[in-house]
Amino acid sequence: MSASDISVQQAPVENKLAVSFKLILGLYSIIPICFIIYMADVLFWRNYLKTILPSSPTHFILFQILFGTPHIIASAIVLTSNKEYLQFFKPKLIGMTMFIVAFFGFGSLFISYKMLYITTACWTVYHVFKQQHGIAKGICRLPGWAFYWMLWLSVSAGIFIYMGIFLKNSLDDQQVVWVKLIAGTLTIGLVLSSVLCQRYVSTQFGKYFLWSNTLLIVSSFYFYTQQYYFLAILIPRLVHDATAYVFYVTHDYNRHHQTPQNSLYKFAARCNIHVFLVLPLISFALTYLLQAYGDAWVNIITQYFFGTDIYKAITLGLIGYLSLMHYYTESFTWQSNSPLRRYIRFSR
Repeated sequence: MSASDISVQQAPVENKLAVSFKLILGLYSIIPICFIIYMADVLFWRNYLKTILPSSPTHFILFQILFGTPHIIASAIVLTSNKEYLQFFKPKLIGMTMFIVAFFGFGSLFISYKMLYITTACWTVYHVFKQQHGIAKGICRLPGWAFYWMLWLSVSAGIFIYMGIFLKNSLDDQQVVWVKLIAGTLTIGLVLSSVLCQRYVSTQFGKYFLWSNTLLIVSSFYFYTQQYYFLAILIPRLVHDATAYVFYVTHDYNRHHQTPQNSLYKFAARCNIHVFLVLPLISFALTYLLQAYGDAWVNIITQYFFGTDIYKAITLGLIGYLSLMHYYTESFTWQSNSPLRRYIRFSR
């Protein structure tokens, strides 16, 4: 989700479950946990974890199943399983689908793969950090200029860290040096900006949020320089994905806990599946099936009917489409005028 305009506003009294800012802040505890693991690996395990963990997290199928894709699938389920949401956002969904087909489909005939990859990577990083800064915006109460300054420093540093990790095999030595230098400069700038901007935050709780978002970048940059790429990507993804799930599960509980409002939750009720478990179970199960078997199943079908294979039709095509749609739809589905916001309230 992306929550650039989150505000602590009144919600219907029947919304029994609230998004807890303390719970979201608690998710940032992954940062010290990863540093403890890192120190243990350096001091006691002789870099064993560094050796066995994949050089790129995307090479680790379990990483793809646990992080990234599940919350994208979950957001699609929330949006498409409720007919009124589809009807409300129909023009935007059609328009964005046409853009994706035109730019990433037909555009791939003229635009290089690396350029398309960099475009998607920048959008991904922007989406991740916009969500966390957006949530903190309602707590920190930063002036507009300070909020956007901190946001764009985080996004810019995150983009270069991301590029340094995922494009490392295609960068020469000089480019690697420049990427690290730029990422480091932006990270230092973010830390100094946090020192200056924290004076605008009136509560200690807000300062915790401010520095937690800064530490997302600091920790990722440090692990990137130490070649612990898995940890560098794990930290922001876990915080981002888990935060999104807090919103999704809260929404679905408040919408369906009294009377299921769609066929998915009616079926779950007949199976005695608790409303808390429906969305996580389905999204993780679908992610596993699509990531592990989706491409093979599609190729079996296309080989049988057309005598040909389709390159990564699911893991690149379908999941790629859902990811891009997720980045787009989450920029407005949680705004104050959205029907989804009727089922969200906040608590400290």
